[in-house]
Amino acid sequence: MHHFLEKASAMYYSGNPILSDEEFDALVAKYRYEEVGYQVTDGIPHMYRMYSLQKVFNLNDIDFSTAPMVRTPKLDGTAVSLQYVNGHIAQALTRGDGQLGRDITLKMEEIVPNIIGIKGEIQITGEVVAPDMIPNARNFAAGSLNLKDPSEFRSRAQTLKFVAYDIQGAKYERLTEAMDHLARNGFEVITHFDASAFPTDGEVFRVDNYEVFYKLGYTAHHPRGAFALKEQKDGVITELLDVVWQVGKSGVVSPVAILRPVEVGDALVSRATLHNIEYIRSLDLEIGCSVEVIRSGEIIPRIVRRVDIEKNSS
Repeated sequence: MHHFLEKASAMYYSGNPILSDEEFDALVAKYRYEEVGYQVTDGIPHMYRMYSLQKVFNLNDIDFSTAPMVRTPKLDGTAVSLQYVNGHIAQALTRGDGQLGRDITLKMEEIVPNIIGIKGEIQITGEVVAPDMIPNARNFAAGSLNLKDPSEFRSRAQTLKFVAYDIQGAKYERLTEAMDHLARNGFEVITHFDASAFPTDGEVFRVDNYEVFYKLGYTAHHPRGAFALKEQKDGVITELLDVVWQVGKSGVVSPVAILRPVEVGDALVSRATLHNIEYIRSLDLEIGCSVEVIRSGEIIPRIVRRVDIEKNSS
């Protein structure tokens, strides 16, 4: 916020104010901007608390009778909040403990829209992710936000994506409506995001209507209107018989594994996503090898590793 207030002050004196006098004074008082040498970079409060999600491992554990829900992938990256004031990015924080985070504003300015068409003071929350083709993609994303060298971060910025999954402080009837509006303002949004090439950790089911969502309230840790359906952790071993290529709805060509049919959970699985050629190479897959298969969120078959049966048995 300190960086934003310096920018707002400079634009005021240049004759192009982005805040009214009253808005500027209120932010100065709130963030103690005028105190000499005062600039906190850690332990900064989020505009709205970032709650964790209640974890479930079976679809039957979710009450779908409450209200229509939105089903999205649960990205496995680093959660971040963005604060915008009158359409200008003012502050970006790591999740931290959900109430206090660390300032990463200058980094996030490299990968998110700096100016958007939404007035007032709002908070956009989302996930910073790196693609699966990068080894330890989750750690790569988190580590990038911890870099102290700005030039090193800029070299990684094109690899990272911020995917928005909520907005607070603005008036929308539904989450899907809010995400559509953010998409029109230049954001990647979870309701439209193709997560096939990015690490995921299950799926999220969330009440779409904001009024119903807020009426359901919160526990000490979780909103009652959203759930994280976690991945099945125990995989099943089978044989990779072939790899075929298919064209998706968006026109993207991607590889699909043809497997010796095997039961994973309560489903017979004979095909699994392979994301892209880099993912195949990273797992060192070849026709005839043994692989471990899981169902992400107990739904989408996915190969997680190659298993050398002969080496393990010798």
